[in-house]
Amino acid sequence: MFKKDFPYFQNSKTIYLDNAATTQKPKAVIDSQVEYYEQYCSNTHRSNFGHANKATQEFEKTRVLLKEFINASTKEEIIFTKGVTESINFIASSFAKDFKTVIISSLEHHSNIVPWHMQNRTLGAGLEVVKCNENLDFDMEHFEELLKANPNAFVSITHISNAFGKVHDIEAITKLAHSYGAVVMCDGAQSLAHVKVDMQKLDVDFFAISGHKTFAPTGVGAIYIKEKYLKSVKPYQTGGATINEVEFSGSTLLDSPYMFEAGTQNIAGVIGFAKALEYLNHIKYENIESIEHKVFAYLDQELAKLPDIIFYNDISDSLGSRSFNFKGIVHDDIGILLDKMNIAVRVGHHCAQPIMKQLGIKGTIRVSISFYTDYVDVDKLIEALKRALSMLKD
Repeated sequence: MFKKDFPYFQNSKTIYLDNAATTQKPKAVIDSQVEYYEQYCSNTHRSNFGHANKATQEFEKTRVLLKEFINASTKEEIIFTKGVTESINFIASSFAKDFKTVIISSLEHHSNIVPWHMQNRTLGAGLEVVKCNENLDFDMEHFEELLKANPNAFVSITHISNAFGKVHDIEAITKLAHSYGAVVMCDGAQSLAHVKVDMQKLDVDFFAISGHKTFAPTGVGAIYIKEKYLKSVKPYQTGGATINEVEFSGSTLLDSPYMFEAGTQNIAGVIGFAKALEYLNHIKYENIESIEHKVFAYLDQELAKLPDIIFYNDISDSLGSRSFNFKGIVHDDIGILLDKMNIAVRVGHHCAQPIMKQLGIKGTIRVSISFYTDYVDVDKLIEALKRALSMLKD
């Protein structure tokens, strides 16, 4: 139904099921890139000739649109970055480094683990990890124990696990964390592609956003910084576009958001991000959630019929990604064979090695869907898996 809006599907025979890695781009997003480079390619926030003004206006239009999209209080709370990895590293190094303790979950992506190691934090020494149960559910009781033992901590938690699709109740986590004086950052890399997020409802202090996982170009994302913390966060980088006055004796910076956006930004990418958000507004989240719920349930139902399949969680409180293995089969072998049959899935540890090690595995086969994934895609996947299994077991 929606594939007609995405040139990739017109030009490729591949069944694309790796949406947690990156999503395909609507034609409107791609066209916006061509239009910028062909018709008004100029730098932003500097020159005052016509094309430069248009580039600046289109760039800033995205900030306003994203502010409204996530229900932030002001556009100054929206700072553009390269993506979630940079957003997390930015806040880790420019704000959270001064906290005695950082608390994360068991299901984190490496981009929300390694930055803390770079601050010489290790498990039990400045870094605490919330346990999960056998279904990968977040252990709220253990979380509260950690908050009691480490008041005024910095909490950094993923919203939706990229590896298993598990959804954390960020609203409840944030409410509990705030009751113990903690500050909360949410890794929202997987969020906007699947669900509507509301900063006023979630009440998080920082929220990291991915563009390319939300149908926008690669190399663009954002970090939401709650207004009360804008004066406390130090710039991650400085240079052109961030300054008010510079002398050899010293310099003064502009206010947010510009003090945090040093150098020439990914102008085309930011402009394309607006087109992606406009497209999502057109599709509407109630339709996205309804479609994905049905296709995800069908995927789980059909996978469960395959012999010797191993799941690591059920699909309650899960979105987008389904991870599994087959008894006695190496996941990499499945990936290679599926590729030969034009089925694109992800195999490996999905940049989540700690939880893989906790489960006693090296990785999984991950199928990740989007609203343009349909029942036919699932049927072709199942057919290909049956063929691959028959070849590997012969």
